Amino acid sequence: MTRITHSQGETADVARAIAASLSPGAVLLLIGDLGAGKTAFVRGLAEGLGVSPEDVSSPTFTLIQEYRSGRVPLIHVDLYRLDNAREIDELGLEELGLNSVLAIEWAEKLPRPIAEAIEIRIDHGDGDERIIRIGSSALPS
Repeated sequence: MTRITHSQGETADVARAIAASLSPGAVLLLIGDLGAGKTAFVRGLAEGLGVSPEDVSSPTFTLIQEYRSGRVPLIHVDLYRLDNAREIDELGLEELGLNSVLAIEWAEKLPRPIAEAIEIRIDHGDGDERIIRIGSSALPS
């Protein structure tokens, strides 16, 4: 499925719609360049799960943010600063996501596939346009 958005709000709307169908154990692999809208997507996802979007920030420096106030807990991970497969493995992502929705930014850095994950690719279009491609994946390819 492909969606075209023209603002951060529209990108969040796409994520809000996806959130309605998610249950504990769901894993979303977010892929896109800097500024593509991955964190805006997670804000919409959070809102769709019942978490205030204002509470969501990029976890670049803390690596993992947990939001437990929604209908399903959301765990937001940012792998941008990690380049070592062992460091990523030590995060224990599979265990973290068992009872939560797990959203992983920079998922292309994962050292091994995650079964039944949903891949969200966000690419820059013209101006503020974003092209969001949603599909099944296990990454890495």
